[in-house]
Amino acid sequence: MRTLLSGLLLAVAVVAASCGDSAGSGAADGRLQVVTTTTVLTDFATAIGGDRVDVYGVLKPNVDPHDYEPSPKDIDSMRSAKVIVKNGVHLESWFDDAAKASGTKSTIVDASTGITIRASDDAKEAEGDPHIWHDPRNAKQMVATMLAAFVAADPPDAGIFTANAARYTAELDTLDSEIAAKIATLSNKKLVTNHDAFGYYADHFGLQFVGSIIPSFETSAEVSAAELNDLVDKIKAQGVKAVFAESALPSKVAKTIAHEAGVRVVDGEGALYGDGLGTAKSAGGTYLTMMRHNTATIVDNLE
Repeated sequence: MRTLLSGLLLAVAVVAASCGDSAGSGAADGRLQVVTTTTVLTDFATAIGGDRVDVYGVLKPNVDPHDYEPSPKDIDSMRSAKVIVKNGVHLESWFDDAAKASGTKSTIVDASTGITIRASDDAKEAEGDPHIWHDPRNAKQMVATMLAAFVAADPPDAGIFTANAARYTAELDTLDSEIAAKIATLSNKKLVTNHDAFGYYADHFGLQFVGSIIPSFETSAEVSAAELNDLVDKIKAQGVKAVFAESALPSKVAKTIAHEAGVRVVDGEGALYGDGLGTAKSAGGTYLTMMRHNTATIVDNLE
């Protein structure tokens, strides 16, 4: 990673020398230049900014954020942005090196500011659970944090940003109530997923998280045969109804675990969106549709 970024730094320096100092510049039409690291943040930025922001999303749909390697275009976009928004909580382990390589002078916003982070028992995950957006209350805080940064960076459009954020926050409140009502209908609320991405969701809506195939907040963690056997035993002993695969991860192991435990596997178009959004035409194309898809999938397979 460091070797790659060193090369990118040199490439960006050449571009900067040829283009002049455009750090913190706006778009030609006066729109606020924003870079977001994740698809969820890209969606939030668009909801807040509307046509008064020009948003460049580093991560694209169905791309794992944990082990991403930034491209030269990503680095150059960071350099020229006025605001950069990251998820934080070490979701983007690559971010600090990328920002340094870009030489950006932009405002860097940590969207996890003000959110209570779920702790981990694993010393390797000392910063806690980064999947904060799976609780709509946290999504509201993320939107509020981004709104403040947008207003500070572009005061003339503050009224537009504030009105957009207010409308979107009301939609998040509606979403929260809808999900709570649907989960409340379940008698069996035991959840098994591909990796530990749904802790905030389970905590807020009252699901019992039994375990995951990859027992880690990150998708690249190694899993032992003993851990997989233990998960199969838990599924059998606790009466779990299904194993949920995730859209951005291979479902082969999930299928094997489900087969060994004698329960259904939920994959393909029914897979959950764990680490980000899907393509525009998918069920996970926006934050609101993603959360509704995940909820409908869970309820349909646990009722």
